[in-house]
Amino acid sequence: MVALKGGEIGAFLARPDPARPVVLVFGPDAGLVAERAQAILRASVDDLRDPFSLVRLEGDTLADDPMRLVDEAQTVPLFGGRRAITVRVGGKNIVPAMEALLGTPVRDCRIVIEAGDLKRNSPLRVMCERAKNAAVIACYADQERDLARLIDEEMRAADLAIATDARACLVPLLGSDRRASLSEIRKLALYAHGQARVGIEDVVAVVADASSLALDGVIDAAFAGLNREVETEFAKARTAGTAPGSILSAALRQVTQLHRTRIAIDAGASAEQAMNDARPPVHFTRRARVEAALKLWTGARLERAMGQLAEAVLDARRHSTLAEAIAHRALMSIAGAARRKA
Repeated sequence: MVALKGGEIGAFLARPDPARPVVLVFGPDAGLVAERAQAILRASVDDLRDPFSLVRLEGDTLADDPMRLVDEAQTVPLFGGRRAITVRVGGKNIVPAMEALLGTPVRDCRIVIEAGDLKRNSPLRVMCERAKNAAVIACYADQERDLARLIDEEMRAADLAIATDARACLVPLLGSDRRASLSEIRKLALYAHGQARVGIEDVVAVVADASSLALDGVIDAAFAGLNREVETEFAKARTAGTAPGSILSAALRQVTQLHRTRIAIDAGASAEQAMNDARPPVHFTRRARVEAALKLWTGARLERAMGQLAEAVLDARRHSTLAEAIAHRALMSIAGAARRKA
């Protein structure tokens, strides 16, 4: 049969079909492959730490000894109970081992094969898709809807709620690997422990620094009121493939930091001290632009800009086909407001 889809995957992970003891989990998202493989194994054996219940094999080993997989699958547990085998596909061909396995009746044993991205005509994938006693689960990079659902699930597990604008800010900061995304979301949940709700400030404080986006040029130009540079740097960012939502999120992070720094200055700190005390501190290559922006913006105006950018993030999410225009308009509006000082 073809690979499981949508709700079929969730149902299978919760209760693996005993009629299909062999499961191929593959895809470019290594984190999601590992997560789903672990879910199947947890549902298949009583204790993943018990070497008699769970056998771990490397694909390259099976390539040199194809019948070992069949032997392991037919081994009766010494102390009874359920049993599973996990195989991590390497660089060698394990098709002979899989042919032998799929042609052999298997009882009371689950075999999970973890592989990287397999083309549609890959012999391993084709073989498993055609076998009646095998299930195939593809793991591709999370889309926006998947990430939003993942965020909500992790927040509920941590007994937290997350504001709509905070979720919209968080999604573009997450990567294409499920394991990395989970790490960032759980770090955020830990940071917000004891609160009832996660807000934009929490996202900015915790997850923003995980983004490797090189967007300082366009963001600093916007808050310094440099329209022409905003145009140039925005075009560079888009040419490099940076998503509009990521650009807006970077602007939201910056306005939050500017607001905190502005408050420190209003409380009596010098601009230099406030930038040094910022978390993270303002890098020396950006200090001139950031200091120029601080002279143009009051705390109240930065709060308004924060709301404007949060709204732009949401608009870009709701109207993805217009996201680039929304991001461009928001940054140009920020640059215009900086020049007017109003």
